Amino acid sequence: MIALNNTRYHAAISVLSEMLVFAAPSDATMSRFFRSNPNLGGQDRHMIAECVYGILRNKIRLEWVLGGPANARSLLTAYLVVVERRNLRECGGDWFPDTEKDNFALCKSKKLAEAPVYVRADLPEWVVNDLIAGGMNDADILALGAGLQGAAALDLRVNSLKAKREQVAAELLDVGGVETTPTPYSPWGLRVTGKPAINKYRAFTEGRVEVQDEGSQLLGLLTGAKRGQMVVDFCAGAGGKTLLLGAMMHSSGRLYAFDVSEKRLNNFKPRLARSGLSNVSAQLISSENDQKIKRLVGKIDSVLVDAPCSGMGTVRRNPDLKFRQNPASVLELNAMQTSILASASRLVKSAGRLVYATCSFLPSENEAIVEAFLAANPDFKLLDAPELLKAEQVEIALTGPYFKLSPHLHQADAFFAAVMQRD
Repeated sequence: MIALNNTRYHAAISVLSEMLVFAAPSDATMSRFFRSNPNLGGQDRHMIAECVYGILRNKIRLEWVLGGPANARSLLTAYLVVVERRNLRECGGDWFPDTEKDNFALCKSKKLAEAPVYVRADLPEWVVNDLIAGGMNDADILALGAGLQGAAALDLRVNSLKAKREQVAAELLDVGGVETTPTPYSPWGLRVTGKPAINKYRAFTEGRVEVQDEGSQLLGLLTGAKRGQMVVDFCAGAGGKTLLLGAMMHSSGRLYAFDVSEKRLNNFKPRLARSGLSNVSAQLISSENDQKIKRLVGKIDSVLVDAPCSGMGTVRRNPDLKFRQNPASVLELNAMQTSILASASRLVKSAGRLVYATCSFLPSENEAIVEAFLAANPDFKLLDAPELLKAEQVEIALTGPYFKLSPHLHQADAFFAAVMQRD
């Protein structure tokens, strides 16, 4: 239970009021608020953050019990009643105003069990409609919603070029008392107990370990990248998957990391330097049709398209994404996803592999894009992702030919991937 007092109560309302505009990512807003309020101690910051993110995770439910859109103060009241199950006596002192007592009583009177599915799942109605259109039933939607409520673990990937998983686990424990366990599926993953500052340890600064969710690590296995191949990470971003692919290739062959953002590629440079890889060519492109890409048409063994997406699969880490995305923004992303996949596919050589991936659970960003691509490109066929992982000694419960991770089933962010092969 959140230990609130007058200072924390008013600080939570203040920062939440800023966040509810949804003009910037919530973590950026929180960081800015703490910088401007240096008088808040470490325990204060922890409690305020826990409270505010708890409200964002439950905002749809809280507004339903309140009867509609609500301000930060009312949302905090609803959170204390609905999530923390406080009674009025526990909300004493001068920090809980009399003006909120009516809201307190209102929240007590509403039964969430009677709410629509989208409310009980705490997902926007348009998201639930997307899931239903993709064939998901109410029970599965509620299970997904519950999984997205949980806290996300901190996963690490051991750089196989520099160390073994057991060595890094022992080093982190010996040097900093950081406890880890092997991830259940990825052969390189370590799941950290708690949230230590990993970037302060030599294992990180010397490139033996990177922060990377287990689901993202498994995407690398689906590419089948091997020694001596030509491989492309088409939307490289800050390069986490590029580093994994390079390690899988044992720093041999040629690995191209393309991105349209110079800032993201600049952020990749120190990570690349730490990794020890020598086979990576990071290149800024103007668009998916850049001339640099055209030179590689029909030459690439494996292309990974980690497409720009809504990011809904990371809601455990970024609960504000539920409110910063909308049907119109997803439609724009769909057009981009379609264009990027079509362009990237041209690079794949005969018998080469194309992996389309998102960190989203929305069918409109996943199956719909892949099915349309396959219908328009009969020279590509869909491969069975679970079988490919099984061949890599990864046993994981998946349904159908796609790679679909869910937090409530796999304790990872929601990921999607389709693996295709050119005739």
